[in-house]
Amino acid sequence: MNITILGAGNMGGALAKGLAAAGEQVTVTARSQQTLDRIHAECPLLRTCLNNIEAIRQADVIVLAVKPWLIEGVCAEIREHIDIDRQLLCSLAAGITTQQLRDWTYSNGPSAFAVMPNIAAEFRQSMTFIAPASRTPQRDTDTIAALFRLVGDVDVCEEHLMDPGMVIASCGIAYVMRYLRAQTEAGVEMGFRPKDALNIALQTMQGTVTLLRETGLHPEEAIDHVTTAGGRAIRGLNAMDHTGFNSAVIRSMKAGLEQH
Repeated sequence: MNITILGAGNMGGALAKGLAAAGEQVTVTARSQQTLDRIHAECPLLRTCLNNIEAIRQADVIVLAVKPWLIEGVCAEIREHIDIDRQLLCSLAAGITTQQLRDWTYSNGPSAFAVMPNIAAEFRQSMTFIAPASRTPQRDTDTIAALFRLVGDVDVCEEHLMDPGMVIASCGIAYVMRYLRAQTEAGVEMGFRPKDALNIALQTMQGTVTLLRETGLHPEEAIDHVTTAGGRAIRGLNAMDHTGFNSAVIRSMKAGLEQH
């Protein structure tokens, strides 16, 4: 499959590298040759192009990976060159609806998608949300879902869940990193070197994810396996509760969803 990604920023670049690593033929565009030279040096498997129109000619899937305020302009640029009988259109821009994609490109086109991966796509570990436009054939939705499964897990959802999905899985990466930083700082305070403390925190996180995936246990159920009466784990858990840890996490997610 030929994929063209218009935009080589953090998200577009991460997706391009992940799909290329999965064996797909990927062309990526940018506004400067310097940016294209950089991303090609980082991933020689990628094709690069400065011209959006030229880049989409052979594409099966066109991915718009520019900032939300640039989407309409890019759509206007490529609108007359999209083959609506063959090409599928995806937007990674937060807040841009599938109806807007159609309004700005082809109102009768059958297949447009709002897609929200995260930067772990580069390492094929993204959590990606996909919302198809109305009247999109199921076969096209299946195609896009299969494509993004190459770079991680996929949730095909209704469009109103795209923003919550972004907060949980895209912004959520930052929230997890903040927790890892705190765990690392605690390790340093208790005597570990910073690099060692971070490695311990990372392996603990990775082991936790693997345990939950492999066993199918609910987190609270799994907690019972590592807590003993009067032990260190339960004292630490209770301290987290006393300081409002659960509330802080929930409030952070809801704050990320607020419109300003």
